[in-house]
Amino acid sequence: MFFEVKKTEGNARRGVINTVHGTVQTPAFMNVATAGAIKGALSAFDLKDIKCQIMLSNTYHLHLRPGDENVRKLGGLHKFTRWDGPILTDSGGFQVFSLAKLRNIKEEGVTFNSHIDGRKIFMSPETSMQIQSNLGSTIAMAFDECVENPSPYEYTKKSSELTERWLRRCKAEMERLNSLDGTINREQKLFGINQGGIYKDLRVEHMKRIRELDLPGYAIGGLAVGEETEVMYEIIDEVEPYMPKDRPRYLMGVGTPVNILEAVHRGVDMFDCVMPSRNARHGHLFTWDGIINIKNAKYELDESPIDSSCDCPVCQNFSRAYVRHLMKAGEMLAMRLCVIHNLYFYNTLLEKIREALDNGNFENFYKTNRENLAKRI
Repeated sequence: MFFEVKKTEGNARRGVINTVHGTVQTPAFMNVATAGAIKGALSAFDLKDIKCQIMLSNTYHLHLRPGDENVRKLGGLHKFTRWDGPILTDSGGFQVFSLAKLRNIKEEGVTFNSHIDGRKIFMSPETSMQIQSNLGSTIAMAFDECVENPSPYEYTKKSSELTERWLRRCKAEMERLNSLDGTINREQKLFGINQGGIYKDLRVEHMKRIRELDLPGYAIGGLAVGEETEVMYEIIDEVEPYMPKDRPRYLMGVGTPVNILEAVHRGVDMFDCVMPSRNARHGHLFTWDGIINIKNAKYELDESPIDSSCDCPVCQNFSRAYVRHLMKAGEMLAMRLCVIHNLYFYNTLLEKIREALDNGNFENFYKTNRENLAKRI
């Protein structure tokens, strides 16, 4: 069985995803290695030390460089990066719509100019599946159109309908690719993406239609792109009852620790976000008492660890004063240490959520931590 729900508490779910590249205990955070590496100089071997279960890489970026055909020739993304656990590849849809300098959306697919060198590229549901097959990831995301929030109702409606038609093409192409002898991972799984902007009726109708395709997993996409946080929570609440109970649910690109806690409370199983590594590179660090800016002058002579409750390699060995010095001096080690801490914090947060669900006290954990996790010190 690809996914099993082991326990529930309210809407929150404790489960396990079984893949050809290993198991993932859920709820889970996916560490974002966009181009095959975590920004901040972390390798696949570092990920093992910070409790990473699953790595996320991006189809768009790897297609542009080094090229998915090259990755295929080198044995696929697992062999290329030396990460031996599950890998999820984002379809590239979000990047096409957020990074491409110029783009033209048609039924066939999207023609766009590379944000790197301006060259013209065409990506369709079929080519997205082919690229992800070349990468050999464990889970491939469907190619979709992600609209900014808010967008006009009629445009959002047509966009969600296009995303559904593209999803059907993605499924057919993945089935074809997985039947070929030369495919790197013939057990690659396809996740569909729910779209519909901030319109609850569009979201529910779209979810009802795409669940009929009986896919291994489903994601909620197109959130955290301009709408208020409460609106995001309302959309999750609205869509969740229509998501298959026996499939993993993935909230794409979200979010802060408190966003994750709130989404687990609403029935979500999987998360990814660049926030912990991006914020770390600017000195914004997550702790169990709230968020700190390590560059603040008050840490200049502070010999305590970043978080006295944290047992990450950074907190076990270095002081706030030293990390602050490295950050102010522009040393590359500063970014590496801060990224290690933040990702370890996120993975530990999800570990504690799983423990709370195992022990039947998630509701208490939720109420106890939601304020502290959002607090800025």
